[in-house]
Amino acid sequence: MIWHAITSPTDPELDQLAARYNLHPLHIEDCRNRSQIAKLEENPGYLFLVLKPAEVHADGVNIVDLDIFLGADFIITVEEDACPHTRELLDKIRSGVNGQNADEVFYRIVDVLVDSYHPVIDHYVEIIDRLEEEVLENPDPAMLQRILATKRALIELRRIMSQTRDATGHLLRSQSPLLSKELGPFFRDVYDHVARNLDLVETERDLLTGTLDIYLSSVANRTNQVMKVLAIMSTISLPSIVISGFFGMNLKQMPFSDNPYGPIIVIGMMVSVTVSLLILLRRMRWI
Repeated sequence: MIWHAITSPTDPELDQLAARYNLHPLHIEDCRNRSQIAKLEENPGYLFLVLKPAEVHADGVNIVDLDIFLGADFIITVEEDACPHTRELLDKIRSGVNGQNADEVFYRIVDVLVDSYHPVIDHYVEIIDRLEEEVLENPDPAMLQRILATKRALIELRRIMSQTRDATGHLLRSQSPLLSKELGPFFRDVYDHVARNLDLVETERDLLTGTLDIYLSSVANRTNQVMKVLAIMSTISLPSIVISGFFGMNLKQMPFSDNPYGPIIVIGMMVSVTVSLLILLRRMRWI
């Protein structure tokens, strides 16, 4: 078994291998035009599989393409240029290949790359747990941006995992002579892992949707509290404004205008009305 590791889609060696193993031109085009969907295609003499490895980085989740050609006695892997995580995984597999058949190595590659989704999912599980704790304490606009960014990442993960589930399901049903029947249970296990990961992503999406609803409710409750305080303050100050406006009119004949204690009487009226209103609001349990 020969493993050809192509570390750049633009490598001329890919054209040489295409001519050597009679690879379809559309598959070579898929290798060089990135952002393909995860899929499995069967051709005479080889299988063509596209996987979507993912890793967490500072800006979110980084999803790349890995193209695999499986023949009777060869494997060709085509990596993206800037994909150190995938390259590290493939190097570990390559170092452990000791006289294994091509389909066995092919299974190991698929299994390891599917399992590499676990750290990504665990990362977003931790993020959602933190968001659930913080959303009630400090529902600020920055948190809304974090929620929406996490939701976009989960949507992208769900998309590629749905495609990967379809591709592994095709592997499970394939009758290709390039895959030995003894590998059937192993590919079924890979399919189960993908399905479980997809269920986890769906669950986390539901939790995140609940977190977003809690955020919106918290913001609405905070707005209602502010409006309630402003309404109470306006209600309390209204009688004093009316009294001061009444006695502030520029008229000669006003109550208590000739009384030396007029200002004190007016202030007393304002205070008594305000206190009475506070007592009334308190009994009505508005404050």
